[in-house]
Amino acid sequence: MRTGSTMIQTARFRLLSDDQLEEIYFAAQEILRRSGVDILEPEARDLLESAGVPLDGVRARIPPHLVAWAVRTAPSRVVLCDSRNSQPSMFLEGTRAYYGTGSDTMATYDLYTGERRPPAKADVANFARVCDALPHIDFVMSMGTAQDVPGEISDLHHFEAMVLNTSKPIIATAWNEDNLKDIVKMAEVVAGGEEALRLNPFIIMYSEPISPLQLALEPTQKILYMAGKGLPVICGTGKVGGATCPVTIAGALAQGTAEALAGVLVAQLKREGAPVIFGGERLHMDMATTLSCYGAPEFMMSVAANAEMATYLGLPSWSYAGCSDAKIFDQQAAAEGTMMSFLAGLSGGNLNHDVGYLEAGLTSSLESVVAANEVIGAIKRILGGIEVSAETLALDVIDQVGPGGEFLSSAHTLRHFRNDWFPTISDRASYERWESNGKRTQGQRANEEARRLLETHEPQPLSEAVCQQLAQIVEQAAARSA
Repeated sequence: MRTGSTMIQTARFRLLSDDQLEEIYFAAQEILRRSGVDILEPEARDLLESAGVPLDGVRARIPPHLVAWAVRTAPSRVVLCDSRNSQPSMFLEGTRAYYGTGSDTMATYDLYTGERRPPAKADVANFARVCDALPHIDFVMSMGTAQDVPGEISDLHHFEAMVLNTSKPIIATAWNEDNLKDIVKMAEVVAGGEEALRLNPFIIMYSEPISPLQLALEPTQKILYMAGKGLPVICGTGKVGGATCPVTIAGALAQGTAEALAGVLVAQLKREGAPVIFGGERLHMDMATTLSCYGAPEFMMSVAANAEMATYLGLPSWSYAGCSDAKIFDQQAAAEGTMMSFLAGLSGGNLNHDVGYLEAGLTSSLESVVAANEVIGAIKRILGGIEVSAETLALDVIDQVGPGGEFLSSAHTLRHFRNDWFPTISDRASYERWESNGKRTQGQRANEEARRLLETHEPQPLSEAVCQQLAQIVEQAAARSA
């Protein structure tokens, strides 16, 4: 044992070698150089043309040196803060893994009736409140498209519901540029001003190009506006293998990398050093049903490969976890969600979203989020690795106990046993005790825990003045869209 040393080896997983990642990166550069990308936003075209990019109408063919410049210029580290006290809570860098929910589902399961129904604004608030209480859910998204508010500004209602019910970082979606500006204005009110939000951001805006190879108007406006503000934005892709990108994982990853890097470049041309999150994964289409499958191993492989590409490029990554094709929270949901969450952590994805998604992202489930929180806790314990030191090797303790002794009463055991992972809803009791407790399944226990958190947890409140300002912004947007 080396004197004074502590060694921890964490678990890692690799699908692609550095040589393969380099080949895919060069392929993405070649796609941008040869095939180009359509830029449908005029300001973005002007920025590219000023940087020397040749334009043919809306088609931009981007030279490799500009792509490489954008990768070097974009920050390799993005810090997200708590919205109440501006303290850092997530460091998007390297292979640090964080987990959170998804957004904008068309249905949700009622926690009390079990009914699958359209989401309401209260559901968005309830998901945020429960996530605020769950220790291993690191960030939140809406988990529903509220149907009881005006559709034109439902995104503003989503943000209001989330920020009132959690202090954790929020990944927001916006329907258009006007709504985006209102959401950022709301975030600035919460943070204490424009500069306060820029220095200690708690919000990330989601943006997605149109595959194949189009930076559409509204997604690009989001990139430009957030970059101009110095606030983080996701340059992700939503392509489907065999439909809007090649069916092969390598080809899809090359195209997705090209699309994402086009967004990264636009952001850097708008403001050097603008914080961007890289996402270039590919959804799997089941050719028998033409449905996108979240539980497919090929999708999981694509997600892992995307995280590896982001690490190779030195950019924070947008990834997936805890989602399933199952229609209800059942054994399929648990199996697929666990596989996806574990692989996301092992591959080093930074922002692992969609925890609690069912039906390939069409339905959300609070029980699924609560159960996933427990699985993620175990995953984080595994990813933490094993400490090898004089204290953990415990040679003196072993010597003191000696052959035939016991360690239960040892002070060493008392010092360390709480470092082990302990479940909240998983059952470790004997069969007899489980039977006497009502033979409850994990799904039932997850439902009970979700209800308990929803009914008892109180998130740190915002001031009455801030709440009034948020409501006023929403009201003004409603008048504008009327």
